[in-house]
Amino acid sequence: MLAIPDRVDGSDLRSTRQKGRTGYATAKRLMDVLFSFAALVFLLPAIAVIALALLIQDGRPIFYRHRRIGRDGREFGCLKFRTMRRDADAVLADLLKRDEAVRQEWAENQKLKQDPRVHRVGQFLRNTSLDEIPQFLNVLRGEMSIVGPRPIITDEVPHYGENFVFYLSMTPGVTGLWQVSRRSDTSYSARVAFDVDYFRARSINLDLKIMLQTVAIVLFARNVG
Repeated sequence: MLAIPDRVDGSDLRSTRQKGRTGYATAKRLMDVLFSFAALVFLLPAIAVIALALLIQDGRPIFYRHRRIGRDGREFGCLKFRTMRRDADAVLADLLKRDEAVRQEWAENQKLKQDPRVHRVGQFLRNTSLDEIPQFLNVLRGEMSIVGPRPIITDEVPHYGENFVFYLSMTPGVTGLWQVSRRSDTSYSARVAFDVDYFRARSINLDLKIMLQTVAIVLFARNVG
C-alpha cells in the first residue's frame, strides 16, 4: 500500500469518506459488475481480433500491467492491451536523456503527444480507447470502477497536493469527468480539479451520463486520453 503523504491527515481522510452515501456505493458497485461483465461478453470477438493484430504487429505479451494507485493508496496492476514497443522503457529513457522539450512535457503531463514508443496497432487502439478494454477485469476485481478518477502512478502524486485526499477516497475509473470533457490536452492542475469536482457531485445519474458520453466519444473515434 502506498504511504499516505504527511500533509494528508487521517481524520481528514475519514471525514472525506463519510461524505459518500452507502446506498450510492452499493448501487455503483452493482452497476460496475453488471456493466463490465456484459461489456466483456459483448466485446469478446473484438478482443480476439485485437489480440491477433497485436501478435502480428509486435508479438507477445498482448497485455500490459502497470502499477497504479487505487483507493486508500493500495497499488494494483492496471490492465491494458500493449500499445507500445517491447523496448518502450529504453526508448523513453533515451528521449528524456537527450531532449529537453520531451523532459519538460513528460514532467508536466506524464505523457507525450508524439510518442515514438507507440506502434501502429497501438496508436489505433489508443485513438479509439479500445486499449482500455482489459480494465473491465480490474473493475470486476474491485480495483477499479467504470467511472472515477484516472488511475495514477506514484510520480503523479505531487501534482495533487492537498487534493490527493479526494483521490484516495475514490476508486479509479475506466472513464471519468476529465476524459469526457474533451480536453485531453488540458493542464494537470485542471485534471485534478475535475477529480475534485467529480467527488463533490458524484451520483448514479452523473455516472450514467459520463458512461453515455464515453460511448459516444469512442464511437466517433475521438481520443479521450
